[in-house]
Amino acid sequence: MTAPLLSARGIQIRFGGVIAADGIDLDIFDRENLAIIGPNGAGKTTFLNITTGYLKPQGGSVTLNGREILGTPPRRITRMGVARAFQIPQLFTEHTVLENMLLSAAVRERIWNPLRPLSRIRQRAEMLDLLDLVGCADIADRLASELPEGQRKLVDIAIALAQRPKLLLMDEPTSGVATADKFGIMEILIKALREAQVASVFVEHDMEMVSRYASRVAVWSQGKIQMTGTPDVVMKDPDVIRTVIGG
Repeated sequence: MTAPLLSARGIQIRFGGVIAADGIDLDIFDRENLAIIGPNGAGKTTFLNITTGYLKPQGGSVTLNGREILGTPPRRITRMGVARAFQIPQLFTEHTVLENMLLSAAVRERIWNPLRPLSRIRQRAEMLDLLDLVGCADIADRLASELPEGQRKLVDIAIALAQRPKLLLMDEPTSGVATADKFGIMEILIKALREAQVASVFVEHDMEMVSRYASRVAVWSQGKIQMTGTPDVVMKDPDVIRTVIGG
């Protein structure tokens, strides 16, 4: 069997009397799109925060390509190959879309200097190609503050891809987006990940989105993984229907 890209074992974390992770074991494989589903408070976002170095659990391990990453600062984890896109896009709204991309390139190359004009960063063509990959090349010169939520989400993904990750973690990638636009945005996103050969994990509450775009699903319940499997299997499980899907 193929070795996992990222492997979590025995993850334990509590906040006071609340157990957010109670022995989480999960493998994530190269180029897959893994959806994490479950009720609010089940520990889904906590897992993303642990994996990207924003939280340190009380127990367990997380390895990337066999190398332990727990206790590693978030920026270093990003350089090792795990990028993050947040529920609320993290954009510099007073800058243009391309300037946001160039800032990401400067951080990646460790050449960021607030006194150096962004126009002198040599990765301009690469950043424009990434914007084209997510269907945003035509808005490169627009201020980030002017963008509708859907485009802000796609630009945020492009900024994450600028770090050249092996794995991208996303918390509700289409939240706040108009219902009519959600599936079009997700189509663009999944195509971009496939072309960039990047695996993804996305937390999602929309079960139709999960059914369409996840290659595998992990069901969270009270800090534990209730089950994992392909969408067609998970969505038909009586316990998952009762505790997560409803109806």
